[in-house]
Amino acid sequence: MAAGRGRRGVLPGFGLAMGFTLTYLSVIVLIPMSTLVWKSAGLTWAQFWHTATGPRELAAYRLSFAAALAAAAVNGVFGLLLAWVLERYAFFGKRLIDVLVDLPFALPTAVAGISLASIYARDGWLGRWLEPAGIHVAFTPLGVMVALTFVGLPFVVRTVQPVLRDLSPEIEEAAATLGAGRAQTFLRVLLPELVPAAATGVVLAFARALGEYGSVIFIAGNMPMRSEITPLLIMIKLEEYDYAGATAIALVFLVASFSLLLLINVLSWRRGGARGVAA
Repeated sequence: MAAGRGRRGVLPGFGLAMGFTLTYLSVIVLIPMSTLVWKSAGLTWAQFWHTATGPRELAAYRLSFAAALAAAAVNGVFGLLLAWVLERYAFFGKRLIDVLVDLPFALPTAVAGISLASIYARDGWLGRWLEPAGIHVAFTPLGVMVALTFVGLPFVVRTVQPVLRDLSPEIEEAAATLGAGRAQTFLRVLLPELVPAAATGVVLAFARALGEYGSVIFIAGNMPMRSEITPLLIMIKLEEYDYAGATAIALVFLVASFSLLLLINVLSWRRGGARGVAA
């Protein structure tokens, strides 16, 4: 018994730790979110429905969710490729590229938006070549997706890299000695190990893109019904002192975002459980 009492963890017991956890979560997340419900309560149900589901609001919802999903999907593919190159190959400038991956974390979003708008404008470095080809990026929904792709890339790369680091190249060599080709090795040996991490990175990138504001407003053009995102519409409502309308839109966006993220996570948990049973 004396030996049992001596083996105590550094952290407090479950009850105290859970109490601190719930208190911190309530102060940082739950209480601020509850103000959305409280502010929206000033509207009747008819007013709430009219404010939150108008044509302009629905267009903003569609653009925000579609652009975030598209950006997360693009990052899922190219983020996985970038992580593979950084972990499996040695080349000149590798450390510089590895540092640049984290640039969206450190760069102010407004600066990123101004930079992207300048590059993809009609007379920008890339825009001058894309515009004649009929590819319009700046001040279009495509520009919104480009900005969201920029801010979400590090999430996929940084979640996949540790898994690749733990996967020894000897596994690939063993598969090759057993007669597996490159495609078969990747699809049947490596990809099952990378999918959970890549899926986590995609979910994080998607969640980050949903709430992005600073990097989007400069490249989107902010045209109602076309390139106006939901966070910008909320800011417009606040500038008009329509606090109830802003919180109504924010509440709908919050519920939809949380439901979608919860669904994605549940599917990921089930996939992980199925893989564990199969193993």
